[in-house]
Amino acid sequence: MTSITELRAGESLQTTLSPVSRMDLIKYSGASGDFNPIHTIDEEAKKADLPGIIAHGMWTMGNLPKLFTPYYEIGFIQDYQIRFAGMVFLNDVITLQAELEDKTEEHLHFKVSAINQKGKEVIKGKVRFALY
Repeated sequence: MTSITELRAGESLQTTLSPVSRMDLIKYSGASGDFNPIHTIDEEAKKADLPGIIAHGMWTMGNLPKLFTPYYEIGFIQDYQIRFAGMVFLNDVITLQAELEDKTEEHLHFKVSAINQKGKEVIKGKVRFALY
């Protein structure tokens, strides 16, 4: 595996998550304390004029750091700014991406996104990865 410090501007990290499952969202509800039924019960999502249950925005956001997990021995996420840009539904396949924009001796600056199987960006933002 290439070290994160060897990346050049424009190069990226990428991983694809397993399809979003109802169990993922049930587990996240328990872990987060967010029991809004639009995340787990089809009928409640439909009552809210949604086409089906949607993933918690924070579930999607919480997956983005997985891009950096292999590199925590050499650094850490120091700053994380995210904008929610779309909904994530059951069975969506989300691809996480982090494109290096700039680097210094102390920091790597990434543009990050989560993109569904239709190519729609559902999260976008920035990550500053600090090196030890």
